Amino acid sequence: MRMLKILFAAAAATAFFTTSGATEPVKIRLSWVAPLSTVGSIWLEKKDLARHFGKSYVVETVRYTGTPTMITALANNELEVSDLAYSTLPIAILNAGIDDLVVISDEFQDGVSGYYSNEFLVLADGPIKSVADLKSKVVATNAAGSAVDIASRYMLKKAGLEDKRDYTTVEAPLATMKAMLMEKKADLIPAVLPFALDPELRKVSRILFTGRDAVGITQFSTLNARRSFISKNRAAMVDFMEDTLRIMQWYLDPANKKEMAEIAARITKQPAERFSWAFTTQDYHRDPGLRPNLEALQNNVKVTKELGFVKTELDVKKHVDLTLLEEAAERLK
Repeated sequence: MRMLKILFAAAAATAFFTTSGATEPVKIRLSWVAPLSTVGSIWLEKKDLARHFGKSYVVETVRYTGTPTMITALANNELEVSDLAYSTLPIAILNAGIDDLVVISDEFQDGVSGYYSNEFLVLADGPIKSVADLKSKVVATNAAGSAVDIASRYMLKKAGLEDKRDYTTVEAPLATMKAMLMEKKADLIPAVLPFALDPELRKVSRILFTGRDAVGITQFSTLNARRSFISKNRAAMVDFMEDTLRIMQWYLDPANKKEMAEIAARITKQPAERFSWAFTTQDYHRDPGLRPNLEALQNNVKVTKELGFVKTELDVKKHVDLTLLEEAAERLK
């Protein structure tokens, strides 16, 4: 009898450790660039809404200066869910050979009528009055091949200006663009939310053109993952998408405006009263169901090819998997 008890205890312990190993939460490293605008910067602030967090998966957020630097991380399996721009998606697939990369949801869209569009600014009292005046000038960007970089290059190209031949491009983090302009280290800067609404920047600058002027409606940023990771961790990814939907719908709900502003103030270290615009029509457009605008995305990658960042055009529909999102959305009905 004593021997049977010992064997039973041993079997129970083995079962416990085997089960524990089988249910180890999947680590999902989620990238982001701009605070508040990108999902990764605000996801963990509302992890209390993530019912599966710590059970089937955990999220670790990682900041990058721009989406081009995420490509190496994806290639080296150092990043599970990326928020690539419309420009870096084809670069990652066609140039870096990450051909199992797919779009899994919307992040935000630029140029949608009635919503904010990225601005490209010059000094209000400076000599630049038109795009053509940028000839022989310095144009700032966060990273070559980023979405704001593509919009800027395309607008200048329409004015007959080519990088290196007609103007100089310098790279700098988005948070430093105000200093770049005010210190006259650049003649044109991209202004993205929330940096674009800095009161001091608004006083000294004026809009030369917007992202909408340059390239129209863009599926500016999407969440993406590799098929190999999805197939191995499908259940956890559906749980992640369910929680992401719940979190983003919370941010979009006007009833949560006060707490949302407090979160924005905390992550940006700015006064909460500055964020009345966030998650309204003064912000980028976000689809409440996180469904991307694939027609816009296909048009956007054409621009990336036209500017020479990729040699062939990407067929977007071959690199989309919305089944995770659809399954997650069914749970919330």
